[in-house]
Amino acid sequence: MTMGRVLLFALFLSLNPWSQAPPKSAPAPSQPALRAFVYVEGGKLYYEECGIGPEAVILFHDGIAHSAVWDNVWSTFCKRFHTIRYDRRGYGRTPASATWYRETEDLVTLLRNRKVSHAILVGSSHGGELSIDFTLQYPALVRQLVLVGAVVSGLPYTDHFLNRGTSNSQPFEKNDVPGGLANWARDKYLLAPGHDAAKKRLLELLTTNPQYLTHSDYARPTQAALPRLKEIRIHTLILVGDADIPDVHAHAGAIEAGIAGSKRVRITDAGHLMYLERRRIQPCGHRFHRTKRPVRIVLQEDCREGQGENGKRMLSTSTTSRPP
Repeated sequence: MTMGRVLLFALFLSLNPWSQAPPKSAPAPSQPALRAFVYVEGGKLYYEECGIGPEAVILFHDGIAHSAVWDNVWSTFCKRFHTIRYDRRGYGRTPASATWYRETEDLVTLLRNRKVSHAILVGSSHGGELSIDFTLQYPALVRQLVLVGAVVSGLPYTDHFLNRGTSNSQPFEKNDVPGGLANWARDKYLLAPGHDAAKKRLLELLTTNPQYLTHSDYARPTQAALPRLKEIRIHTLILVGDADIPDVHAHAGAIEAGIAGSKRVRITDAGHLMYLERRRIQPCGHRFHRTKRPVRIVLQEDCREGQGENGKRMLSTSTTSRPP
């Protein structure tokens, strides 16, 4: 299963949840990506913008690396959507903040600057948490949500989750930055076993920008979103890798239970940063079946004849309110 296909399917599903196939019209011609900065309160954000499609898509990176993690799917999104990705403060080309700020205000400033009146938000990990917070604060600006390994504020983390972070980051306390970066790059939850190229790519990103895991951040705390999830009334798709840490699966279940009509899809052979693990991108057809039982989604594994078992892979989404 390629990440490009999964995410594109997610958007097609969100845009037209009961459709039988993706749009057959030709993709909008892409244009060279715009690379620039937008000034926000007390700082500036680096962003890239491409595509002239009718729908705007915003890609939010996780809390490990910057927006380059979307490189594998970037060109495909640019061909089909008006796409924006940006580096949050302290990541990539965006300087770390030296004063308190609100992440949701940074985003709304970016959207207004780029004249985006409403958008589909694709958020990974903390980027998914930010997507939820932004939707609650600015519901009129958000059309759909696609949450990839997302967490939600207000749901506590387990000791296992916290101890794993402490253990991975322990070398930083001894000024052993390479050791700490290596721990995170080979973390078994971030990337599923066997994806050596993705692990190498993640280590390259972290080694080039070691401040990602060491910089101080001054993002102001937000109101807990967990008890407010019922206020979100837009189509929401939740993707979670089967190799991801149990806490993220619990958060995915809580998000699904809180947002009425949301759908959760468990991706096989995938970790927390699943988009780093998938390289080939070729959107294929899908069928979406609505029943009283758990929703079943059929995705083509490969468009070429004879690939895979009948060329398809079956995924299912849970409709129960219990975390997995």
